[in-house]
Amino acid sequence: MSNTTNEKFIADHLVGGQDRVPRLGYGAMQLAGPGVIGLPDDVTGAIEVLRGAVDQGVRFFDTANAYGPRTVNQIIGRALSPFADDVVIGNKVGAWRDPAGGWTLDQRPETLRAQVEDALLDMRTDVSTLTYLRLRGDSQAPGDDAPPEDVPLEEALGALVQLRDEGKIRHIGLSGASPEMLERAQQVTPIAAVQNRFNLVDRSGIEVLQSCERQGIAFVPFWPLAFGYLGELETLTRPARRLGASTSTVALAWLLRRSPVMVPIPGTKSLAHLRDNIGAAEVATQLTDDEVAALTAVENEESATLSKMPALMTAALVRAGVRPSTD
Repeated sequence: MSNTTNEKFIADHLVGGQDRVPRLGYGAMQLAGPGVIGLPDDVTGAIEVLRGAVDQGVRFFDTANAYGPRTVNQIIGRALSPFADDVVIGNKVGAWRDPAGGWTLDQRPETLRAQVEDALLDMRTDVSTLTYLRLRGDSQAPGDDAPPEDVPLEEALGALVQLRDEGKIRHIGLSGASPEMLERAQQVTPIAAVQNRFNLVDRSGIEVLQSCERQGIAFVPFWPLAFGYLGELETLTRPARRLGASTSTVALAWLLRRSPVMVPIPGTKSLAHLRDNIGAAEVATQLTDDEVAALTAVENEESATLSKMPALMTAALVRAGVRPSTD
């Protein structure tokens, strides 16, 4: 067994060249009610988890207007406002929910402006440190139906650029972007972060990850733990036993070691699970090079593409009872 990597482990990332955050974030989707609709049963507990995350060093949070809708952002505002100067909250706009609870896309400039304004109101702040435009670059993007209006990417981003120029947004990101979408977007505005699917059993975002690595852009993998259905892979359980860690902690640690621009956003409603997730930063420094290589080899990254979800990830969604269109 080889020793841990000789390269210095990079523990943080400079978002947009301005905001330095530890590379282990928190995803807030689970703080909505069932089906990501309405309030959770325990609002007080949700507030405690968010504050606990900050107390334990988390500075990068992920959310969306479509979570609730709006209820998760309102909880974040109650829990964390006024935000500390070193806290970055990435909020996705351009997605919404239909009357049946399904996910839809709406990238009309007036919709994007309204959603940004709503998010500022809900989170009790004057500026969004990071606003993502939700796209359809991955095949499981929210909304299986056509959006109400086919808005060119450049026009949708233009609305966010205008809001940035007004001082209401600091950084602009993309969610569900293909490499081609990222390239087009960068003709309009600098992109600070890209959020796509990527975890131990799903490397769909590899092409965009490579683009982010070349340019130092934060890559934010959603579903980083495949909803807890990573299987009992020996390559995962062996280092977990050696280090006395959970398999989910090892899976997050592998993401941190997989790329220096990777900023995972595991979510939880439990303070105990939160501590377990945050422990991944320490475990990442203890994984050996051989263990990292074996975990990377679980899926063939050379054949991975954003437009196709691997069978293992699809099975994880089925077991978790999650509709593939959610993120």
